[in-house]
Amino acid sequence: MATDIKDTAHAVEAAAVMGLLPTRPRVIALGEPTHGEDALLDLRNELFRQLVEEEGHRTIAIESDCLLGLAVDDYVTSGTGTLDEVMERGFSHGFGTSAANRELVRWMRAHNVRADDEGRPASERLRFASFDGPLEITHAASPRQALTALHGHLAAHVDADLLPCTADTLDLLLGSDDRWTDPAAMTDPSRSVGRSAEAVRLRLLADELVALLDAQAPHLITATSREDWERARLYGRTATGLLLYHHWMADASPARMTRLLGQRDRMMADNLLALAERGPVLVHAHNAHLQRNKSTMRMWNHPLLKWWSAGALVSARLGEEYAFLATALGTIRHQGVDTPPPDTLEGLLYALPEDHRLLDAPRLAAALGDTPPAPRVSPWFGYAPLDPAHLADSDGVVFVKDVPRVEGPHRAFGAGRPS
Repeated sequence: MATDIKDTAHAVEAAAVMGLLPTRPRVIALGEPTHGEDALLDLRNELFRQLVEEEGHRTIAIESDCLLGLAVDDYVTSGTGTLDEVMERGFSHGFGTSAANRELVRWMRAHNVRADDEGRPASERLRFASFDGPLEITHAASPRQALTALHGHLAAHVDADLLPCTADTLDLLLGSDDRWTDPAAMTDPSRSVGRSAEAVRLRLLADELVALLDAQAPHLITATSREDWERARLYGRTATGLLLYHHWMADASPARMTRLLGQRDRMMADNLLALAERGPVLVHAHNAHLQRNKSTMRMWNHPLLKWWSAGALVSARLGEEYAFLATALGTIRHQGVDTPPPDTLEGLLYALPEDHRLLDAPRLAAALGDTPPAPRVSPWFGYAPLDPAHLADSDGVVFVKDVPRVEGPHRAFGAGRPS
């Protein structure tokens, strides 16, 4: 069996990834089984560099607040702000403190200005995107920013008579942002304003504003630009998505948490599909958000929660134009994750000599036979091992043998490819 497994392994390189796939995908999704490990982000950075230089990719998307990420894209494409500013204000979930994320943003900006002092043509510039909603595990954002930005774009370019409301009406209905972001609402539906009369009215107005944006697309794209119209569409998706998320926060039924988890991934999927419209994109997020099979989670005193991930939703729409590479790990010793048991999938892969390998997932599943390896049990809550029963649902598996604690100066792009 070890020989068969070794025969499915390749170097983690763009050419090897493309060689696994039946067609050129619009979305290559690279998952990770844990957050916060720069060694995994270094691997992602190197793969993106190769996709840019060898395959013509232009866009990378990460699991961070889609509205905050606009500032990072502005810096990457046009130099707006400074690197320090966008790392501090352009990421959610604490991802702006990552040295690997900083190196990604620095390299993308340098790539875009490398051609000459004027920078590369717009069609050749690298683009940064975040595709998560403005959501945290403790609360959801107020829909104010997205709603007012959408209304402002329309108010500046269409007849006032076509608008369903004024900016003052939106402000009155939104009220204090603290009403929307109350952390207590995450565990107590009665504390949520998501089903108040004001929220119900806002959902209707948001739908009307999005419909107006679509109906006026020919005029708006001519009056501004396609780029501005697409950004307004992002505001519209975020506004309607947040209002529906708050609606389910106010739900007291047993399906509440399943609805919330599913709505978050639906927002992610909508953002990914929009990004795919403008060209191929490398997406990086947790395996659970990108896999094709149902995601599961245990939270607080709830039974096992199951929902369709963003990857499953996008895959259903794009078919073979969606590719998913799951990442599996051997050890994260600084988090108490030691050598995997030899009868697990990670244990079998740990026997391979190389530090990083890309494996053909369907061929690997076939080599393992009808009885999959034992599931690995993680001693640390922050790491989720792969489910060997769903191995064939991936296009590839990136295996990282040992994840070191990254300290000191950070490795720059091109300073050596992983083996």
